Amino acid sequence: MNLEGKHTYITGSNRGMGLEFAKKAAENKAHVYLVNRSNIDQTEVEKMKSLGAMSVTEINLDLLDNAAIDQFLLSIATKPVDVFFNNAGLLTGGLIEQQNMEEIEKMLHVNVHALIRISRGLIPQMVNQGSGCIVNNASVSGKMFFPCASTYAASKAGVVAFTQSIAQELAETGVKTLLLITPGVKTSMYDDISNLYGEHLDLSFMSSIPASEWAKQVFDALKNDESICYPTGASRFGVWLGHHIPAAMRSMVKGKFKR
Repeated sequence: MNLEGKHTYITGSNRGMGLEFAKKAAENKAHVYLVNRSNIDQTEVEKMKSLGAMSVTEINLDLLDNAAIDQFLLSIATKPVDVFFNNAGLLTGGLIEQQNMEEIEKMLHVNVHALIRISRGLIPQMVNQGSGCIVNNASVSGKMFFPCASTYAASKAGVVAFTQSIAQELAETGVKTLLLITPGVKTSMYDDISNLYGEHLDLSFMSSIPASEWAKQVFDALKNDESICYPTGASRFGVWLGHHIPAAMRSMVKGKFKR
């Protein structure tokens, strides 16, 4: 997909990966729509314009509010939507009995429910226009299952299953999906992992890459019309191992976990 002039929406674009996705969209001369619950630093907006964005539009949206999501979908129903990044997400972790149920429910709502609700609302519109791409941000946690990551992994496995299922439904429509199997990316959310998992899980095996590096890989995949964007290196091997030989993955992790 040539992104020049394309109307590209990104949830969670006020920081971290979403902000880097927005900058890459700007570099590709797209119309950039920043969909966030909280405001973005205006210096970042100006930076996107200087990078080449054809326009930059801010949209306020709380993904925990179903009525707000429906109103947002209604507001763009007659507008071109070429690429939609379901990027926003929340992180949970720790022993399951110690995780806060309210936080689990919020995470599931943002990571899965809102993503499905938005995708369901956009698909008829994209099918009608005969083009478009829905980009859903999953994680290596959707393929590799660790202790202390139970609820977060469940949400990301749901994103994997949902995206690969609708990809089959959309075959021959002109509408595509891009599933992101996101590795450790150095963001504030990544930094929270040690606080949530570290008491019971030795995280010395983890590694991260800069958000800008992952954004480049994602936009290369988007431009090449790929359906899945996998990480590289050790993370790619871990995804393969977790998918094909889960017993080996469990054996490797067992010695790093303690109750």
